[in-house]
Amino acid sequence: MPNRVDLFSSFTLPSGLTLKNRAVKASMEEGLGNGQQLPDSEIFKLYQTWSEGGVGTILTGNVMVDRLAMTGPGGIALEHNTDLRPFVEWAHKGKLNGARLIMQINHPGRQVFANMEGKVLSPSDVALDLGKHSKLFGQPKAMTEEEITDVINRFVTTSKRAYDAGFDGVEIHAAHGYLIAQFLSPLTNKRHDKWGGEIENRARLLFVIIEQVKEAVPSHFSVSVKLNSADFQRGGFDVDDAEWVVKKLSMLGLDFVELSGGSYESPAMQGKTADGRTLQREAYFLEFAAKIAKVTDLPIMTTGGIKRLPVARHVVNSGPQLVGIASAFAFVPNLVDRWQLDSQFVAQTKVVRWHDKTLSGLANMALVTSQLRRIGNGKKPKTNASGIWALLIDQIRKRALTKRYIANKSE
Repeated sequence: MPNRVDLFSSFTLPSGLTLKNRAVKASMEEGLGNGQQLPDSEIFKLYQTWSEGGVGTILTGNVMVDRLAMTGPGGIALEHNTDLRPFVEWAHKGKLNGARLIMQINHPGRQVFANMEGKVLSPSDVALDLGKHSKLFGQPKAMTEEEITDVINRFVTTSKRAYDAGFDGVEIHAAHGYLIAQFLSPLTNKRHDKWGGEIENRARLLFVIIEQVKEAVPSHFSVSVKLNSADFQRGGFDVDDAEWVVKKLSMLGLDFVELSGGSYESPAMQGKTADGRTLQREAYFLEFAAKIAKVTDLPIMTTGGIKRLPVARHVVNSGPQLVGIASAFAFVPNLVDRWQLDSQFVAQTKVVRWHDKTLSGLANMALVTSQLRRIGNGKKPKTNASGIWALLIDQIRKRALTKRYIANKSE
């Protein structure tokens, strides 16, 4: 009988980067960037709290490669001319207590709110279908060759600057319906050139970005990818596609692949699907991740709704080497330390399950971001927060941040 893997044991990635344990604070949308789309005191306090709470690795929320293409008005962007000093401070705070800090880098593609008045790009001009809420998002334009080249260069630039700031690595976001995932999915990629058609072409953008990033940073700098195990939409990117992509990724010198799932249209990352498939109550994507882990030597990480230590232990003994935990860290920022003191401790999170999936998704994001703001301001999270109240406050706040973003982006 094989020895069981200890969640609290160290793990060394292919790059040589050693993680003090196998628990990873997975990415969450924070919305705490300042008016210049930079991290400041709230981010510093939030990440210091996480790093001091025992977690082995911290993945940041989205850092965008283009300040004119943002997932939200409180986002953070890192470009060629961005002031690096706040990022240096961010790296310092996130690496206290021996934690490793990896910057998740992203481009939203078509998932840009219409009122942001930003770039809305996609492989094809296929708009988001959210029923009566579809007009919340802009109409995308099919990208030109020049725009594709620009995006590739931006991922490379942001990676180099993350290294310069002192981060331990970058994770390239190719999931959740953002730009690279849009290229991967046949539902959004209707191109007939080298970037579309068969999976070999739809995956080309991801592979080119990885190859060029790897050429631009030192070999000890961690490079990883976040990939959907499936889109959970009929006719979309599915587990067979994910298996094929992961096999190819194993030849590109990555440190790990994080397997998640879904998009704004099918928010599987919140436990809901558009194609009727049922996800596990915790570790939503473990079934898919365990299957994919069998076909690759690449370290695999999976995330999705984990709140209990026995579940986290089950993950790292089912094929994946790393376990990602997101929302639970918004409500219990020192979760790993709590588990080491009490193996039966359960992170109490708040989730709303309204009939309207779009509003439900927005409310759950608002509940999480409200806790992140509290932690960033030195307060304790609230497990009895109201979903309706959190959504209302979040919408008011985003309206003000959007005005600020529009006013500042032309400067």
